[in-house]
Amino acid sequence: MVWQPKIILENNNDKTFVAAYYSNVLLHDNGYVYWLPPAIIALPCPINVKFFPFDWQNCSLKFSCLDYNAKEIAIHLKTDGPEGKEYPVEWIIIDPAGFTENGEWEIIHKPARKNVDKSVCLESTKYQDITFYLIIKRKPLFYIINIIIPCVLISFMVNLVFYLPANSGEKMTLSISVLLAQAVFLLLISQRLPRTALAVSLIGRYLMFIMVLVTVVVVSCVIVLNIHFRTPSTHRMPRWLKELFLCKLPRILHMSQPAESEPEPWNNFLLRRSSSVGYIVKAEEYFSVKSRSELMFEKQSERHGLASRVTPAQTNPQDADDIQEQLYNEIKPAIDGTNFIVKHMRDKNDYNEEKDNWNRVARTVDRLCLFLVTPVMVLGTMWIFLQGSYNHPPPLPFAGDPFSYKEEDKRYI
Repeated sequence: MVWQPKIILENNNDKTFVAAYYSNVLLHDNGYVYWLPPAIIALPCPINVKFFPFDWQNCSLKFSCLDYNAKEIAIHLKTDGPEGKEYPVEWIIIDPAGFTENGEWEIIHKPARKNVDKSVCLESTKYQDITFYLIIKRKPLFYIINIIIPCVLISFMVNLVFYLPANSGEKMTLSISVLLAQAVFLLLISQRLPRTALAVSLIGRYLMFIMVLVTVVVVSCVIVLNIHFRTPSTHRMPRWLKELFLCKLPRILHMSQPAESEPEPWNNFLLRRSSSVGYIVKAEEYFSVKSRSELMFEKQSERHGLASRVTPAQTNPQDADDIQEQLYNEIKPAIDGTNFIVKHMRDKNDYNEEKDNWNRVARTVDRLCLFLVTPVMVLGTMWIFLQGSYNHPPPLPFAGDPFSYKEEDKRYI
């Protein structure tokens, strides 16, 4: 019968501390007893997903004795080597024949050391333990190719919303499609991560950042469409809005300005109405000298080589005031009709100009949102993913300990 010190794995997952197979015990003549029973151990490894998929984890195996204290037994690491050059095995021995390289994780450090808690007394079972540390790092290539790059490319497609004209009717469609695509990516990521509320993964933070940004883009598209389809009959443009979005911001944003339109030939026609009395007086004098038949056929006679004859002025019993009033009444409907046509065309031009101003304001808001969203998206993407790129395992297993705990760096006793 061989006495066993009841060395168990404290963080065992299935809570079974019995060996899977009771192998033979090697007994040496100096009293040294060697027993190595094979066992399959399942232990929990807490995963910190803060920098997923650029994360690294520390899985430890803590062995201690819960039946005997430090005064009764002393736990030490195995020593190896020839006599006189013995050294403690301060690393996890992995058999290359039984080890298969993992496609997602790689082993960075595998130290082992004895821990002594001097804050407790020797009678406590928590005074000493042997802990094996397995520091592993995730290989992020799969996630970069299949998740990160498509997610970033789809995210930057939202900038094309600001180049789409409002009349196309596709601004809202594109922005909402990008928002739904990000929601699908977030659902895929949540299925590959453990359900924990201790930390939010790096790619999860990026997706939330992009979803908030795309939501802002959707709101800006609604505002741009509302401004674009405004008309002078429903909204009146304030002076400060015209000065800010039609004069100052386009120059700052390097937007092309519309060419100055030439004045219309009828712009000053309405001003001539006040001087129409002078034309009436001249027409009255010409009418009083020549008869209506001569006025009608005068130019035709000249074309046929006939000389015009002078007709004496007809005597009109009416006075000059009546003649002037009669001529004014005959010409007044034509002048009023012409003025009405000119006024209608001027109102229509003013209406179209005001509508074009609203369209220009909408384009200015689009360009302003483009200049604001693009730098925020670029800087936010770089800031989030640079955190993961700088998240590397420590060069040494333990902070403040210069020893590497590797097989080629032995510490002889």
